[in-house]
Amino acid sequence: MQKATIQLETLTCPSCMQKIENGVKSLDGVDKNNLKVLFNSSKVKVEYDDEKVSIKDIENAIDKLGYEVKKSQVKAL
Repeated sequence: MQKATIQLETLTCPSCMQKIENGVKSLDGVDKNNLKVLFNSSKVKVEYDDEKVSIKDIENAIDKLGYEVKKSQVKAL
C-alpha cells in the first residue's frame, strides 16, 4: 500500500470535492475508507494498492474530471 497527498491547483466549491472523491473512489485499488478531499487546502489524501493502480492513474482520473494536479507526494506504508 502507498499513501499519497495530491496538491490541486484549486477547488472552487464543495460539489467539486464530491466529484473528485467519487471519481477517485471508482478506481480499483483505491482504499475507499482512506480517501479525503480537503476543500480549504485543495488537497487529496489517498491510500492505494500500487499493484492495482498507480499515482499517475489517480492523477489522470482527477485530470479527466477537469481539475489540475499541481504536485504529488507519495509515501510507502
